Amino acid sequence: MATGATVGAWALVLSLWGAAVGSRNLTAQIGKPLVLNCKGAPKKPPQQLEWKLNTGRTEAWKVLSPQGGPWDSVARVLPNGSLLLPAIGIQDEGTFRCRAMSQNGKETKSSYQVRVYQIPGKPEIVDPASKLTAGVPNKVGTCVSEGGYPAGTLSWHLDGKPLIPDGKGVSVKEETRRHPETGLFTLQSELMVTPALGGAPHPTFSCSFSPGLPRRRALHTAPIQLSVWASCPFPAPEPVPLEEVQLVVKPESGAVALGGTVTLTCEAPTQPPPQIHWIKDGTPLPLPPSAVLLLSEVGPQDEGTYSCVATHRSHGSQESQAVSISIIGSVGGPGLGTLALALGILGGLGIVALLIGIIMWRRWRHREKRKAPENQEEEEEERAELNQSEEPEAAESNAGGP
Repeated sequence: MATGATVGAWALVLSLWGAAVGSRNLTAQIGKPLVLNCKGAPKKPPQQLEWKLNTGRTEAWKVLSPQGGPWDSVARVLPNGSLLLPAIGIQDEGTFRCRAMSQNGKETKSSYQVRVYQIPGKPEIVDPASKLTAGVPNKVGTCVSEGGYPAGTLSWHLDGKPLIPDGKGVSVKEETRRHPETGLFTLQSELMVTPALGGAPHPTFSCSFSPGLPRRRALHTAPIQLSVWASCPFPAPEPVPLEEVQLVVKPESGAVALGGTVTLTCEAPTQPPPQIHWIKDGTPLPLPPSAVLLLSEVGPQDEGTYSCVATHRSHGSQESQAVSISIIGSVGGPGLGTLALALGILGGLGIVALLIGIIMWRRWRHREKRKAPENQEEEEEERAELNQSEEPEAAESNAGGP
């Protein structure tokens, strides 16, 4: 019994080996022509041969002869007995057999197993992550391959080594779609990983497409390198409303010597921290967001009024009170300019008062000059009257003498 079973098994193996030897496997690219030779067929007519096809276009074996027929646009027999498929497609996959009779009456059979393929475009990683958090599941990205046949497979790599899904730290979600008209495949593979605490800080991921036919090279995506952040053991703080924005200046007076340094700090106590922008004399400064504005080697161009604006995605924007920056000893400084203006006004008023005093003094002198002759005449008249009164008294005294 054992010997009979062994003999039967060897007979089955030999029969399968003979069938494999008699059939040849071929692959052809979709849309390209394919020529199948009929062995033993005479090179010139008259020919006795027959082609039989069993493909996706036929429900059973289709017989073609050198005389041609309505299948010429799909497959036709050439004058030398070969079979031509002008533009092979997915429906042409199947078995092709030829039986030829030579002029000597020798029969030769040929058999072909034909498969087609289409190379897809280079795969891509779409929606890649910007960073990974250790200890929690993270989506790395989605690998996509479009326009291939047969479907093929997608696989992920970590630092150049195959990444095997284990359902725990590494998981893959795959999806395969087939175009209803072309029959070509689109593959998607979404990778989820859970980086270990204390693991590689900058892992590199890549994806590759392996065709479904042998002896075809794999296609690789461009690698992406991600940073792994440590997970926070405590819950994130609750958002804090945006309170009054404070602007702190050093030196506090805002006055600085020419060539000195001024530091402006915008304080906005809220979580998460807002974006800080700066304004000078009512015009936004073209600077990246920063809570500190440093003015080094201050010059006249830095003088003016400064304020900061804190912008929070949940609380809107709020502007601080403005502070003035001036230069000590600057000719064009705001304080010294005001002092110069005040001195100019006082000087002008002094000159006006001096001119008025001169004019009044001149008028007074003129009046005094006019009064002087009149006073002289009155004094002469008084002197004359006194002289006249003294003369009679003298005569009387002379007459009454001895």
